[in-house]
Amino acid sequence: MDKVNLKEKIKEIAGRPWYPVEVARVNDQVIRMALCKGVYHWHKHTNEDELFYVLKGELIIETRQPYSSITLQEGELTVIPKGIEHRPKSTRDTYILMFEPYLLKSAGD
Repeated sequence: MDKVNLKEKIKEIAGRPWYPVEVARVNDQVIRMALCKGVYHWHKHTNEDELFYVLKGELIIETRQPYSSITLQEGELTVIPKGIEHRPKSTRDTYILMFEPYLLKSAGD
C-alpha cells in the first residue's frame, strides 16, 4: 500500500495546464489530478460518467442546452453524466481531481 502526497502531485504537474497526472488506481478506475487554467475544449464521453472534485481554486463546467453550467468551489464536486457535452474552464489556477475509468480518453470523444 502506497501513500500519495497531493502536494507532490501538484509539483509533478509543474504548472502545465490541462496535463492530467495519475494519482491512484482503484479497480478499473483512476484518480487523476490536473491544473485547470483558461478554457478547455468542448467534448463529451459517450460511455463514461466523469467526476470532478475541486481541490484548490474554482472550476466552471459549461454545458450545452438544455443543461445548466455549474461552478465548483474548493471542496465541491459534481458528476458529468456520459453523453453530456461540456467544457471546463477557470479564471485562476485551479487544481482538480477527476475520478474516471482508467481507459477514458481525457480529451473526450
